[in-house]
Amino acid sequence: MIVLMEQFVIYLALILVGLVLGSFAGASIWRLRARQLIQDRAEGEKVDVHEYKRLKKLTQSSLLGDRSQCLSCDYVLKWYDLIPLLSWLSIGGRCRKCRVPIGYMEPLIELGMATFFVLSYAFWPLPLHSGLEIARLVVWLIAGVGLAILFIYDVRWFLLPDPINFAVIGLGFVSTVLIVIGSSDKLGAIFSVVGSVLILSGIYLVLYMISKGKWIGFGDIKLGLGLALLLADWKLAFITLFSANLIGCIIVIPALIMGKLKRDSHVPFGPLLIAGFVLAGLFGGILISAYSIYLP
Repeated sequence: MIVLMEQFVIYLALILVGLVLGSFAGASIWRLRARQLIQDRAEGEKVDVHEYKRLKKLTQSSLLGDRSQCLSCDYVLKWYDLIPLLSWLSIGGRCRKCRVPIGYMEPLIELGMATFFVLSYAFWPLPLHSGLEIARLVVWLIAGVGLAILFIYDVRWFLLPDPINFAVIGLGFVSTVLIVIGSSDKLGAIFSVVGSVLILSGIYLVLYMISKGKWIGFGDIKLGLGLALLLADWKLAFITLFSANLIGCIIVIPALIMGKLKRDSHVPFGPLLIAGFVLAGLFGGILISAYSIYLP
């Protein structure tokens, strides 16, 4: 009974923290976009004027004075407007003041992060008996917040922001250090990390250089580096690469057949990499074990 109660408390905490960090991720996306538009305009690039005027207000407050607000009427959200998921449901997905629809991105991110936290704990492939092992899970969960931001940003604007990419790479280094410290074969662990980086980042670097950036963006190379360091295992990196391309085929081929995509349509690859990474990180060990059974 005590064990069940402990597990209930853990899952409840994961849901609540996931919802809160999902809300943070949603707010961060708009602020990143606002700063990107300002930077693009300053560099002479063409930007959407309506989007620029709508989002510029998000950059006009200091960090301490930054408050969430409606992008349509500038209504500053109160504390009861900021309760993850519940606030959105209570006002029917509309601004409390001007009643303009807020959209579904924010609640979906909040639900997605809560689901990611719960599934990560439920299917975490490693024991959680020591502080080092728990730290790896914590790093994985924190990295998941950054990956959620990258996922949505790439889907909407075909771009992977450097600040978040670099944050994921930094967390990847932390995860790699934890893995090497906890390994009984430290040299083998280091070689596995190198192999992971070559597979998930090196291959895309080669493709980028061959195509001169036409086949793949440089942001995907940085993302691949962060994911490779988080996994720190060349076998899991290969599963990530395979899964990402398989998911891409499942999505793209039917869309081409139905005419929703053309051969020259741009498809963001970052979300596919992230989806493959999550599958490999949580279930890759099971796939490797199942495959090894049939090896001679």
